[in-house]
Amino acid sequence: MRLLLDENMPSKLAHLFAPEMEAVTIARRGWRGKDNGELLAAAQEEFDVLVTMDRGISHQQNLEGFSLVILLFEAPSNRFADLAPLIPEAKEALNRAQSGSMLRVPATGSSRPRA
Repeated sequence: MRLLLDENMPSKLAHLFAPEMEAVTIARRGWRGKDNGELLAAAQEEFDVLVTMDRGISHQQNLEGFSLVILLFEAPSNRFADLAPLIPEAKEALNRAQSGSMLRVPATGSSRPRA
């Protein structure tokens, strides 16, 4: 499974998805500055999942017709320390993900990931 980490995600988060999944940052892919619509269209050609903290993505974009899974972290901040503990739950959710779904991974101490 190939994951694309949104611009707002710390790059060192990528290695926490390994070895089961390959995660690449938008910066490493050379896609900085793309608007969400352009990014989603390009991402679904090469990736299975977009990992983001952009809570407005489902309201700003029509996600219907996209095969890309959107994995939304609902953490207090985009700091590595806030996101790293959520990776095990994220991996578990991704293993059950259906194409085109949006998965939310709540901050530690909240309920389990939900669709």
